[in-house]
Amino acid sequence: MNQQKINIGIVAAEFNYDITFAMVELAKEHAKFLDVNISKIVKVPGVFDMPLAVKKMISRDDVDCIVTLGTVIEGQTGHDEIVIQHASRKIADLGVEYEKPVALGIAGPGMSRLEAHKRVEYAKRAVEAAVKMVKVLREV
Repeated sequence: MNQQKINIGIVAAEFNYDITFAMVELAKEHAKFLDVNISKIVKVPGVFDMPLAVKKMISRDDVDCIVTLGTVIEGQTGHDEIVIQHASRKIADLGVEYEKPVALGIAGPGMSRLEAHKRVEYAKRAVEAAVKMVKVLREV
């Protein structure tokens, strides 16, 4: 069994940063609790901008997995659904392509700002999923 310490990269959206800031802080706390290292935290303008930063970060040797953090709040159009659908598909594709876990800690679509605040714990779940997947893949 490989006991090498796990290194996480975090890509966080600045849009709705009152919410995503709390998500980043919770992710950092949970990483410490799990005794994993955060190699790099990158902030991008919004969820739609994440795939490019994920691609750049995922190729780093000091990153075993990535946690994406953001929230997509419902507006007056279907824009929130388009943003999350396209970003999440590309983020998932990058994980498969580079054979490194990329956890989706993005809340939405279809949420109000209040609902988004209540889902800050998605950050903890995303860190947990990324770490578990690294451990699973090390055993395969």
